[in-house]
Order: sequence, then C-alpha cells, then structure tokens
Amino acid sequence: MTTSTAGNLAKRRISTTEAPWVRWVLTGTALTFLLLFLLLPLAAVFTEALRKGLDAYLEALHEPDAWSAIRLTLLTAAIAVPLNLVFGVAAAWCIAKYEFRGKAFLTTLVDLPFSVSPVVSGLIYVLVFGAQGWLGPWLAAHNVKIIFAVPGIVLATVFVTFPFIARELIPLMQAQGNDEEQAAIVLGASGWQTFQHVTLPNIKWGLIYGVILCNARAMGEFGAVSVVSGHIRGQTNTMPLHVEILYNEYQSVAAFAVASLLALLAVVTLVIKSLAEWQHERAMAAAADVPPERPVAV
Repeated sequence: MTTSTAGNLAKRRISTTEAPWVRWVLTGTALTFLLLFLLLPLAAVFTEALRKGLDAYLEALHEPDAWSAIRLTLLTAAIAVPLNLVFGVAAAWCIAKYEFRGKAFLTTLVDLPFSVSPVVSGLIYVLVFGAQGWLGPWLAAHNVKIIFAVPGIVLATVFVTFPFIARELIPLMQAQGNDEEQAAIVLGASGWQTFQHVTLPNIKWGLIYGVILCNARAMGEFGAVSVVSGHIRGQTNTMPLHVEILYNEYQSVAAFAVASLLALLAVVTLVIKSLAEWQHERAMAAAADVPPERPVAV
C-alpha cells in the first residue's frame, strides 16, 4: 500500500468518526446513568447494612430465620437451575435443529415467562395446586402439599427462569447450523457421541452464560415466590421475602444485611460472567491465530 493510499484511508476514517464532543457526551451520559442507578444504590445497601457496625451485621446474618431463608434460596436454585439446564438444551436442540409444525408456537411458549408477570404465574399455580384449586382436593386427600411449601416455591422459580438457558442457546445453535452434526453421524457417531463431542463444545460458552443468568434470577425471584410461599418465617421465606418482612418490621439494619448478601451474590455472578466472556474471547482469538492444518507425513 502506498503512502498516499494510506493517507486517504486515514482521512476517510477520520471523516466518518463522530466529533470528540459527541463521544464525550455519550460516555458521560452512560457513566452518569451507571453511577446514579447502579453504583449508588449498591453502595447505599452496604452502607445501611454496616451502619451499626460489623457485629450487628453478622448478628443479622446469624439469626435463625435468616439462615433458613439463605438455605431455602440456595436449595431452590440448586433444583431449578439443573432442571432448566435440561429443558433449555432440549428446547434449543429441538427448535434450532429440526423443522416441524408448531415450531413457532413452541418458541412463543419458551418466551411466555418474559411476557407474563411473575405475580400472575404465582396465581396460576395457586389456582391449580391450591386448597380450592383444580387439583387441591386430590392433593389434600393424598397429603401432598405444594402451595405454601417448598415444592410450590421450586415450581414458581422454574417457571420464571426456564427461558434464560433456552434463549441463550437457540440463536447460537441456529447460527451454527447442522453441518458438523451431520458429518459426525455420517462418520458413524451415535446421537450421544455427536452431542458430547460436537454440539456441546460448540455451545459451551452460551450454556455457561445461560446458567449464570438463570441462577441469578432464581436466587433473586420475588413476585411468583411471594404468592406461593405463604410467608411462613423459618420455612417458606427466601432471601428476598425475608428482606421484605424485616423492612416492614422496621428492622432496617437486618433487612439491608440480608439484602447486601443478595447484592454480593449478584456481583459475584457478574464477575463470573465477565471471566467467562474473557475466556471465550481468548479462546476465539487463539483459534483465529492457529494456522491452517498441514498434511502430516506418516
């Protein structure tokens, strides 16, 4: 490339770039928004939690009802996330790899929890499994309790979180196509071998992102869980519900202490997601730098 050509390209790039003041205004607006609506509330949570000192903070977290809420939150996430992992992979595989009647309807059903209020989804479970619901008398006759118990909380959490993994994988698998899977099957691989050695490595990073987002929503869900839990202290209160109860009882330090734990879990989730994205970018860059394969003499 000659010097004149390089100069023309440089001038063309400069002419198509925004003015410096535009970049500064956009950057300042974004940073101001993040400061006001993300960093300041996060700092306020930890400030209020530690307002009476570290001893009061630790005492609020060691309280039996708080420990029960923490255990129930972790248990709910530990059940809901693997279930959504299985469903999300199966739904994404079905939608991305096959053509069939009702495919658009199935895709719409996957998006349903995004368009329905969590409170409405909780009311639906009460209508189906409650004492006066469709299955309530049968469940009562067989001594099975779902509403105002842990199973109802798990069901509500599964409902509001199941789109996250599927929605992360569907566009990724559609973009990748079926060529590699078909080649593996032609070479004699079974369906499980094809999934394990071809499909799974290709969707690994999207799967990790989906699991992280699903876990974060499962631990922080409030609306649907609030409807089906019954707010029984020490039994059916998750961490968000426990925060609400403490705040309504004017125990602000204890409420913010538990809320700070939720905020800390959210920050850890974001850090893990950022690390996963960084590893993904490194892997993509390393793959791009690998030279084409050369035939090896045997």
